[in-house]
Amino acid sequence: MIYQSKLQKLYKEKIVPILIKKFEYRSVMEVPRLEKIVIHQGVGSSVFDKKIIDHSMNEITSITGQKAIFCYSKHDESGFKLRKGMPIGVKVTLRRIKMYEFLERLIVVSLPRVRDFNGMKKSSFDNYGNYNMGIIEQVIYPEINIDKIKKNMGMNITFVTSTKKNEEAKSLLSLFGIPFKKNKNG
Repeated sequence: MIYQSKLQKLYKEKIVPILIKKFEYRSVMEVPRLEKIVIHQGVGSSVFDKKIIDHSMNEITSITGQKAIFCYSKHDESGFKLRKGMPIGVKVTLRRIKMYEFLERLIVVSLPRVRDFNGMKKSSFDNYGNYNMGIIEQVIYPEINIDKIKKNMGMNITFVTSTKKNEEAKSLLSLFGIPFKKNKNG
């Protein structure tokens, strides 16, 4: 028997029929799906302190359960004292089971820990069916030990879907359980 996470089962058993009925797809292959989740943390101050980027890499690795990789600068920028090839960020791309497990932990555990949380912005969709959300502090994740934090750093999380329409992607993500704001201007 192949292991499936709860959200993966939910997608196959309940979300697919709901989306087929709502958008009148003719085939199951037309139904939008979540392809990958990319977590990126830019560490601009790593130019001055090399330990910050190593600490950031350890944090992202512990949050996602997958080894993070460095993002390097592509060209020199004298105004920021940046040279080509210097590490300036950390990223992880999650797919398949790890993606669904991370999404479940984000919805069930991490988002409720955000202070003054009233939903995700509906305007953060690009016009290609992808959703971007920013997190201000990494302390919302239970994997992070608050006593060992050297600097509060945010991160960007991108949900990449197989559809090119924002309405279909929003329906997919809201059926997974991502809470969007209720008002119209959010």
